Amino acid sequence: MLLGSHLRRLREGQGITREKAGYSIRASESKISRMELGRVSFKARDVEDLLTLYGVTDDKERTSLLSLAKEANVAGWWHSYSDVLPSWFPTYVGLEGAAHLIRAYEVQFVHGLLQTEAYAYAVVSRGMKEGGEADVERRVALRLERQKYLVAERAPQFHCILDEAALRRPYGGREVMRGQLQHLIDISERPNVRLQVMPFGFGGHSGESGSFTVLSFAESDLSDVVYLEQLTSALYLDKREDVTQYERAMRQLQEDSPSPEESRDLLRGLLQLS
Repeated sequence: MLLGSHLRRLREGQGITREKAGYSIRASESKISRMELGRVSFKARDVEDLLTLYGVTDDKERTSLLSLAKEANVAGWWHSYSDVLPSWFPTYVGLEGAAHLIRAYEVQFVHGLLQTEAYAYAVVSRGMKEGGEADVERRVALRLERQKYLVAERAPQFHCILDEAALRRPYGGREVMRGQLQHLIDISERPNVRLQVMPFGFGGHSGESGSFTVLSFAESDLSDVVYLEQLTSALYLDKREDVTQYERAMRQLQEDSPSPEESRDLLRGLLQLS
């Protein structure tokens, strides 16, 4: 996905059609489309030829992009869970694992990176009503595996805003919710986690379109990606004008929500009431 998006921007920047790009690597227009969407593996020769066509002559940039091609061809650990995941989600897990900054706004439930095992089980069970117990447990296992990102040696910065609705909507019963609230209080103390709560009392706010995630990467030549999950699919937006609007909404949410310290107090208050 990262390499494909970058190749697309390079092609568009040169005003080259997919048909012409396909011809340059002895392939069809549809293959270029699949490459740009990250749906096929990348041959080093094809990437080299495309970079030449797109006018990329800097050795450092070419080497960096060829390294991305090599990494893209290696199946990530999450692919072993592909049998219990919707087709669009493995791409997100890969992007999440590569990001150095993750900014998210959640409305329906606590973000997956912050869920306890019991809460995750309750959420997944409700969402996989037709799945068997084994499938539910594997989906929960994947979620817990993803959470290791937050405590890894090179953990990303994670800025999350939870709508108060996500904290008041019960999943799994009273004890599960109490455990989840306590976990949020605890994990919000981590230096790489910035957790804020958007309270009901604020009224209307910039997150009116619903949940979204903005993923940013350490490599300066890789654009941010906005992830929008839908009922039967997901959108990955990386065009600058789209990303800019979501980043603006995120900044406004951060400004309008109580600070992390105040949000922690709000969580303690909800815990006492639960």
